Amino acid sequence: MTEVLHPDVNHMDVVATAGHVDHGKSALVRALTGMEPDRWVEERRRGLTIDLGFAWTTLRSGRRVAVVDVPGHEKFVGNMLAGVGSVPAALLVVAADDGWSAQTAEHVAVLDALGVRHALLAVTKCDLADPEPVIADVRERLAGTSMGEVPAVAVSALTGAGVVELGGALEDLLAGLPPADATAPVRLWIDRAFTIRGAGTVVTGTLAAGSVTAGDRFLLGDREVVVRRVQSLGAPVERASATARVALNLRGVAVEELSRGDALLTPGAFRLTDLVDVTLTGAPEERLPAEPVVHVGSATVGARLRLLDGPALRLRLASALPLRIGDRLLLRDPGSRRVLGADVRDVDPPDLRRRGAARQRAAELAEQPDGAAGAAADLARRRLVRADDFAAMGWPVPAGATVHGPWLMAAGLADDLATRLPDVVARYRRLRPLEAGPPVEVVRQALELPDADLVPAVVRPPLALRDGRVVDGSAELPPDVQVAVDGILRRLADDPFAAPEAPDLVAAGLGTRELAAAVRSGQLVRIGEGVYLAPGIADEARRRLRAIAQPFTLSEARQAWGTSRRVAVPLAEWLDAQGVTVRLPDNTRRLR
Repeated sequence: MTEVLHPDVNHMDVVATAGHVDHGKSALVRALTGMEPDRWVEERRRGLTIDLGFAWTTLRSGRRVAVVDVPGHEKFVGNMLAGVGSVPAALLVVAADDGWSAQTAEHVAVLDALGVRHALLAVTKCDLADPEPVIADVRERLAGTSMGEVPAVAVSALTGAGVVELGGALEDLLAGLPPADATAPVRLWIDRAFTIRGAGTVVTGTLAAGSVTAGDRFLLGDREVVVRRVQSLGAPVERASATARVALNLRGVAVEELSRGDALLTPGAFRLTDLVDVTLTGAPEERLPAEPVVHVGSATVGARLRLLDGPALRLRLASALPLRIGDRLLLRDPGSRRVLGADVRDVDPPDLRRRGAARQRAAELAEQPDGAAGAAADLARRRLVRADDFAAMGWPVPAGATVHGPWLMAAGLADDLATRLPDVVARYRRLRPLEAGPPVEVVRQALELPDADLVPAVVRPPLALRDGRVVDGSAELPPDVQVAVDGILRRLADDPFAAPEAPDLVAAGLGTRELAAAVRSGQLVRIGEGVYLAPGIADEARRRLRAIAQPFTLSEARQAWGTSRRVAVPLAEWLDAQGVTVRLPDNTRRLR
């Protein structure tokens, strides 16, 4: 990688080839791009593509296109699947002198299972046979697939006939591709990893969404790696934005630690999962394999399949993958060439322990819509989920959801829990009448909340949070305690600073718990150890202090209040703490 940087990569498209082993895919790529796509000497010696090849060109309009040349030989179908898994369009190659073949059908089945909707048919070797019958036959076969009505071009890599027309047809095909989201999180499936002398580890892949620039940090498994340099189409660039073929020089990982199918991930944007619920995109013609091979991006993992009901399946993957809602998986029967498409519907599915749970789960998946409506339905089922986890699943934040700190609550859930909370508080106080209300942790357990930090989201007046408890401001003290408190308040009404002595409180039936309950209810104010006065005492103390010279001594304050030192000392300190008075260096005080 050189240090001469080119600007941001924009308006690049990526196309994958597909077709029979000797129908001329690589020769067509050479004719179109002027580049040799095959990687290995062994490939050129044997005249077939064993692994993925890459080439690129600039079309007449200035549009740049990268071509992923995939293997055609049946033994290399795994490499073929890795090549087409991350690209949005396909170039299907069929030879005029051979026509549709079993391998053509296999590759088309893969494209159909992947849901490829943008494709171009190139009938090659038109110098050897009339291409029109093959064009008509192949287009008719493709009409029933995800690709539908496919444009076709007859071409000869040997003579150059049709190459210009093929470029024009590519222009039209690529112009119809939906724009990639360059602001999305990055999930780059690695299809190659190698070492360059003087640079270190380099990985390549198709950037289907997001952007990459030097200095970016990505997760690779459980480690963080840093992008040192970025290349695209063989040249260093400052920034590459989707869609693009990219080569990234990484710091923090050795090439021996990498393999095809690993993925570079934007931190926090994806979650690894080895259990997914999916729905098949079409009805299988044969019995489903118990242990299919799963392909996504460039990754290939084994899986165990559990049929839920109808098209709904549960897959337990042999290795965890960074999957999202809406991902398209390809399931391949290892004992045959059969492939099936499946859409990921849940990357954190519920347990299926009860009788009939599998069928019920299948019904839920069948009714689950896509997009925002699907997000709302899934959140309603989960009730509560961390917002970053929900986003990592692939869901948007649904309308009406409540965001409370890091948590996302289903629409209406906070209000429903708020209506249940008064009963929780009332039951607790019936059992413990001298306590103001249940501690937050008790409320969390009663309402089955995953975190105590969610309790404030469901507290409504007259309930309130106070000192780690949910209290009812309108709650009454037990009758006998209320009678005793009322007697104390009548005495304090006549002399506000005459705090009852400890024997008087005990005689009135006010022990430690009863006094604490009276303080929590707001009917008494605890000034200090054993000193209780009536609410509003701060205002009365301030009113009397205003009548004396400032600053004042403790003795002068005691005389103004008409009380004993037992009450005056803690009262003066309490007023300091309340911000009513301020203590000066010479131990005098003044009103604030």
